[in-house]
Amino acid sequence: MTLYLATSNPGKLADFAGMERMPALLPGFAALPSIEETGATFEANARLKAEHYSRFAPPDAAVLADDSGLEVDALAGAPGVYSARFAGEPSDDAANNALLLARLRGLPPGSRTARFVCLLALARAGSTLATFRGEAAGIILDAPRGSYGFGYDPLFYSPEAGCAFAELTPEQKAGFSHRGRAARALMRWLAAPSPVHQAAL
Repeated sequence: MTLYLATSNPGKLADFAGMERMPALLPGFAALPSIEETGATFEANARLKAEHYSRFAPPDAAVLADDSGLEVDALAGAPGVYSARFAGEPSDDAANNALLLARLRGLPPGSRTARFVCLLALARAGSTLATFRGEAAGIILDAPRGSYGFGYDPLFYSPEAGCAFAELTPEQKAGFSHRGRAARALMRWLAAPSPVHQAAL
């Protein structure tokens, strides 16, 4: 089975490029009709995208789509599925980060806990085969750090990594990130010789 990746987000492309054995880009992706992300959850949006774009893939191929974002405990899980457009449209990383800092101003580190969430959906011919979830726990800093990454990476301190995500190269980040964990779950699923898995493929 050929596996394609459906995304036009340069930050996500850089993240996936830092991982081993990741799929190739869906051919002609930029010219394909897009789909509105109307889901209320990361999984719903990932499935929407995977199923939509898989209809344009060759019949012997599957398509992988990603939906991900930041959940901040002090903001009751916001920005969540609205992470990319937290400060409004069009999406602007600097504006999103500035708004997040403003909303958390004055809170101590213990009250700035958050998590990155990634949902990967794998679909073929318009139907979802499986979904894979990855999470990374962290703390929102009071000032940005680092020059790598994208989105909220400069504000997201990972206790596990001992630094902000934006201080890690894509290869380093893959070992700690929500996207890296979801991708490794996908790879385990693809490698598993289970009857259910083989039937889906």
